[in-house]
Amino acid sequence: MRFIQKVCCIMTLLLLMFVSIHGVAEAKSSYGWGFKKNDNHELPDVGKYETILEGNNAYYADKSGEKNIYLTFDNGYEQGYTGKVLDVLKKNDVPATFFVTGQYVEDEPELVKRMAAEGHIIGNHTYHHPDLTKISKESMEKELKSVEKAVAGVSGQKEMKYLRAPRGTFNERSLKWADDLGYIDVFWSLAFVDWNTDKQNGWKYAYEQIMDQIHPGAIILLHTVSSDNAEALSHVITDLNKAGYSFKSLDDMVMKDMMPKGVYGF
Repeated sequence: MRFIQKVCCIMTLLLLMFVSIHGVAEAKSSYGWGFKKNDNHELPDVGKYETILEGNNAYYADKSGEKNIYLTFDNGYEQGYTGKVLDVLKKNDVPATFFVTGQYVEDEPELVKRMAAEGHIIGNHTYHHPDLTKISKESMEKELKSVEKAVAGVSGQKEMKYLRAPRGTFNERSLKWADDLGYIDVFWSLAFVDWNTDKQNGWKYAYEQIMDQIHPGAIILLHTVSSDNAEALSHVITDLNKAGYSFKSLDDMVMKDMMPKGVYGF
């Protein structure tokens, strides 16, 4: 009897060790979102990331094949161009999502208020911009809730449901936790180096980067600290509309994805 008890104890300890080691390994593993750019106007191949995102209620594009475009901007700090971006969006009646950090909300409450007032979605980019694969679920929740509270305090948007992971770093666990907390992780299928304020290349560079990579269902990642983007945006909108593309909000994409085929768009 004692022998059996000892065996059971040893097996229990081994199981706990396995679970612990597995948990640590999972916590350490992480991915940096990325893919090979394409110039054939098709959805980029994201490899194994596709399955990982699908299993955790996350998106990187609208895969319906329809010529829809989703503009998203990451806002960590201000360089004086967000107002101009908002002017262009308002003039062209184009919706966008602005993923803001807590620091941005603190520094630019009027811009955040304007984003919501003009019908744009304000997304969560966390309060302090941490690597979500290296913090606890409790810390992650605090990061997200703090931004929710800050945004609600300065604007008409009282709830948030879209998350963009800082630096695009993620793993299965961070995606699951976001889903558990009621968030939808949103990555992108079109981006380029636009955040370096000391190395802007002129509006035509930004324009060409977007037009060369554009494809049906693109979620475009831009940064409002870029003077190039601010100058190129009106040209991009005009020419993509001429090419038959429509600008939609992330709500449109998610709603359509949840609807049975043939129901959406009646």
